[in-house]
Amino acid sequence: MDQIVNSGDSDNHLQSETTLKSVCRSCHGGCGAHLHVKDGLLVNVTGDPDSPLNKGRLCPIGAATMDLVYHPDRLKYPMKRKPPRGSGEWERISWDDALGEIAERLQSIKDEFGAESIAMGTGTGRHHIRWVSRFGHALGTPNWCEPGFAQCFHPRVNTSIQTMGDFPVCDFTGDVGPECIIYWGHNPVNSGPDGETRFNVRDSLAYKPKIIVIDPRETYLAKKADLWLQLRPGTDDALALAMLNVVIFEKLYDEEFVTKWTHGFTELAERVKDMPPEWAQDITWVPADKIREAARLYARTNPSMMEWGCAIEHTPACIQTIRAISMLPVLTGNIDVPGGWVFGMHGLGRFPSLIENLSEEMNAKRLGADRFKMLCGEGADLPAAHIPTLLQAMREGKPYPVKAFLVFGNNTLTTYANTSLVYESLMNLDFMVCADLFMTPTAELSDIVLPAASWPEIDQVAGMPTIAANVVLAQQKAVQIGECKSDEEIFVELARRMNLDSCTESVQDVLDQMVGDGLGITFDELRGEGFVQVPFKYRKYETDGFKTPTGKIELYSTRLEAMGYDPLPYYEEPPESPVATPELAEKFPLVLTTGGRIPFFFNSEHRQLRQLRKAHPEPVAEIHPETAADLGIEDGEWMSIETSRGKIKQKAKLTFGIDPRVIHAEHGWWFPEGKAPEYGVWDSNANVLTSNLPPYDPAMGTYQLRALQCKVAKI
Repeated sequence: MDQIVNSGDSDNHLQSETTLKSVCRSCHGGCGAHLHVKDGLLVNVTGDPDSPLNKGRLCPIGAATMDLVYHPDRLKYPMKRKPPRGSGEWERISWDDALGEIAERLQSIKDEFGAESIAMGTGTGRHHIRWVSRFGHALGTPNWCEPGFAQCFHPRVNTSIQTMGDFPVCDFTGDVGPECIIYWGHNPVNSGPDGETRFNVRDSLAYKPKIIVIDPRETYLAKKADLWLQLRPGTDDALALAMLNVVIFEKLYDEEFVTKWTHGFTELAERVKDMPPEWAQDITWVPADKIREAARLYARTNPSMMEWGCAIEHTPACIQTIRAISMLPVLTGNIDVPGGWVFGMHGLGRFPSLIENLSEEMNAKRLGADRFKMLCGEGADLPAAHIPTLLQAMREGKPYPVKAFLVFGNNTLTTYANTSLVYESLMNLDFMVCADLFMTPTAELSDIVLPAASWPEIDQVAGMPTIAANVVLAQQKAVQIGECKSDEEIFVELARRMNLDSCTESVQDVLDQMVGDGLGITFDELRGEGFVQVPFKYRKYETDGFKTPTGKIELYSTRLEAMGYDPLPYYEEPPESPVATPELAEKFPLVLTTGGRIPFFFNSEHRQLRQLRKAHPEPVAEIHPETAADLGIEDGEWMSIETSRGKIKQKAKLTFGIDPRVIHAEHGWWFPEGKAPEYGVWDSNANVLTSNLPPYDPAMGTYQLRALQCKVAKI
């Protein structure tokens, strides 16, 4: 029988048969995992039966970890590209040469153009994301970016902090089950969610709660729902405002909680007074009586939860949509109560981001800081650059040139909106570095590619739910593959070469600081335990209040008002829609939504893994049978999807679970088996169709990724 051990600082555990308690990081979830190691090799990965998050289970992605770690196409050593950019010709180099050249090139660019001319990029990294900004701040640049900070998860985090003083998550691990759950723009049984694991969601169904699903598509949960509101993509804020109208004017709200613990109820009531379900039905395509029924069911069934997803963050009305939706749990008193929305215990100390290294002058140079204060400026939890503005600086040198781009854990050509403009921007760089597990279309455009470590090859710490950290887990290095290094190790070594003294301490030192500040133990002690579940306390606001200027939940946001933004939620029609652009809709008559999660992949990741591709080999677009018949398209046939920005192809999936006026295209598609250097990035990638052009959300800089106008044709 394997012995579960603490790896400590020794590598002896790699030479005998052991089992390490770790945490799967194949997505944003934090499922406990056992790494079975024999003679220095990883021989199996299984779920940790003691983990309160997954109780021994692993999803298909986690179950494919062995294929990920030992895949023959893994990058195993640094490589340098032969000119020109995108040539597809590479030569192996040493780590010493790679780090030396990177340090020399960055210093040269910094000396000539300033630190702000160097940008840092990342993606859905589960361990390295804040290390990217940390290195950037040590280097002196304010320009680091990650798509999620503007349009996936972080807008909910940042807006919640502005509104409530903290980020709420669903109470999936408490002793009281929910009586009602709203799933809004979120299908967490298919996704790698940020607030919970998919197993928590499935387990919650055992309480037999009333389920309300708000989604343009008939998802797994929609089929199980008591009510499914099939809204027009991009109109979530109108639906939320109409539901608030019902809750307020039918007096379904928790009067005691609202009176004592909210600010601005009168103003909110005045704002939604003329927004009844009848107003919303023409906008959302959801019948008024169904909107009213959903509002009543949710308000009268307590305790209740709200599961919301990134679909609500994909339009220029991002911030106010989030605020409107979040006010439903607030008004009904489902805040920090058993079985409701709860604020986490924050079992990890704050990550040392080194933002303090930047001067006021340099912070002001952050691209977008003059406009998008919740993303880039004073209202941001961790300020990030505005990606469209950053790309413009690469292409046009305005307001100043960006000459270098270091990308960690992101396939930029696939994951950034408006692929054509992204490609043009990257091709204009003087220097580009990419760290990844595999060669990608983005890596092919780089000057130097660094081999990154996968999650069983890394020592790290994870807090789940993300941000809340009610459970703190140790991620343990079990195996060494080739010359791969963790992104964290790369940053430390590069910082030492560049004499960036504030960023040269070891990864272990940083982990010790975070774990020590949160739990009062060392990382090695956490590693020995595997995880620590922090004792939970409800209704913390009764003694501490809410961490807002008023000490209450701000329905009327004093913080937004102080930054020059509307303090109350409002409806804004998507800038590209049958209503806003009727002339465009004549040419492109269908509404395109994108981004529905695929249970076998995580965004653009894992397309190389054989068992996952076998389960889902090709990109699939959902289309209503009537629409398909009109176009002569049969189930399983390739069809083209076209917007004003480009054209792709995906296979038709005929379903009555989508409106005849709507098309859903899968995101994240590229083909690792395809021909280098492009790997089919132009063939089926939904971001060929999306826009990163204005208008933007005034506070967050968000742009329109869904609810776009498209047309479809048989190929």
